[in-house]
Amino acid sequence: MEILIFIGAALAVLLAVIFIRALRFRPYPAPEAPPFSVEFDGNRAIENLTRMIQCKTVSYLDTSLEDEGEFEKFRALLKESYPLVHKHCPLQRIGRTGLLYHWQGKSDDKPTVYMAHYDVVPAEGEAWEQPPFAGVISGGCLWGRGTLDTKGTLCAIMEAAEHLLAQGFVPENDIYLSFSGDEETNGSSAADIVDYLEAKGVKPHMVLDEGGAIVQGAVPGVKEKCALVGTGEKGKLHLKFTVNSKGGHASSPPPHSPVGILARAVCAVENKPFRFHIAAPAREMFDILGRHAGFGLKLIFANLGVFAPLLNLVARKLGGEINALVRTTVAFTKMKASDTVNVFPATASVEADVRMMEGDTAESVIAALHKRIRNEAVEIEAVNAIEVRPFSPIGTEPWQRLAEGISQIWPGTLVSPYMMLACTDSRHFTRICPNVLRFCPMELSAEERKMIHGSNERIPLEKIVTTVKFYICMMLKS
Repeated sequence: MEILIFIGAALAVLLAVIFIRALRFRPYPAPEAPPFSVEFDGNRAIENLTRMIQCKTVSYLDTSLEDEGEFEKFRALLKESYPLVHKHCPLQRIGRTGLLYHWQGKSDDKPTVYMAHYDVVPAEGEAWEQPPFAGVISGGCLWGRGTLDTKGTLCAIMEAAEHLLAQGFVPENDIYLSFSGDEETNGSSAADIVDYLEAKGVKPHMVLDEGGAIVQGAVPGVKEKCALVGTGEKGKLHLKFTVNSKGGHASSPPPHSPVGILARAVCAVENKPFRFHIAAPAREMFDILGRHAGFGLKLIFANLGVFAPLLNLVARKLGGEINALVRTTVAFTKMKASDTVNVFPATASVEADVRMMEGDTAESVIAALHKRIRNEAVEIEAVNAIEVRPFSPIGTEPWQRLAEGISQIWPGTLVSPYMMLACTDSRHFTRICPNVLRFCPMELSAEERKMIHGSNERIPLEKIVTTVKFYICMMLKS
């Protein structure tokens, strides 16, 4: 009886603590910043982005498939469109496609790097309502591959710099404009730029690249618009699972075919997800945005330690982004076996895209997968690996500068860190800069986010103008 009383009392105390923590889980004070206003030629930005879209800078893993003439056309367009940038900001061609402009400020102590890439993924023309490389303006939008990812950003950076140079502005600290033309294929140009800066002794105080955007519904129960700033990225691992056999005629099959063995391996992996883990960017996001949720969800966000098993279960059942935020994921995406239905293949394979959480490495992931599969006939090869890079802290001067800029352009928007599920060129800069932030200065709906790498990519014209306004605001703070 005493034990039951003790257990009841302990539960009562636990529930009281949970409720008190939820009641105290109030929103953090919002930064106060006056709205930013500036006059510039927005039509010029729209015209220049239209011309950029018309350059078919599609990158491929097999670079022989690329049209180098289109890349040179794009680079020539930059020189023609932004004469002041090319006059006052010396340009270095670095690596295969890297472009690095140096805008000298009053000091070189705390330089800022603004990044974007000018290569794009292929576009299937028959799936588009407008030709993907024609730069068509229709329905108040500019259509085309790269409008969102990321020629729109690159154009805005160059427009902002050209505008400020025309005003005679000199930044307090050096500014670097860093662009690559092989980001989509995990090329080396951004890494080459980092090598160049490191050799010159340049240590950026802040790096700003593509990443999260302004969205709604990022966290369940949070109705406000949220600016998601990536402070970290998951690692990326391309794995190939292979089973070899003697081949032969399909009329006399062995007990277990190579395809059957691989099928069992895939099921074994999918049935046992990797460990549940909330990394710092996700934990900080839950802490900041969770304070704006309803009381029921506040109970969970304010007591993640208690409700972690529940969150783990929900994430496993739902899959998708919420699951990807809290564990290493394995997505099987490619299969190959026999080319003929009545012949066993000498080799069968499946390939997987693995996104690694901090604490996991290529070696640890492969070892864990072997334990799940438990079949020596299945060979696992790492085709390519991008390890997890260090996360950037929040609350620093660069973080506050970016948060203030966001608040000035989009008043009332919540600013939160988050874990990026995709990889960006900015990961290379973590080697020389502790403050690498990933933010796309656009308000994007769920439909617009799906257009990235998808069909009918387009950007409303007013968002082109707002993106330029954001970079002018940020450069004035640099």
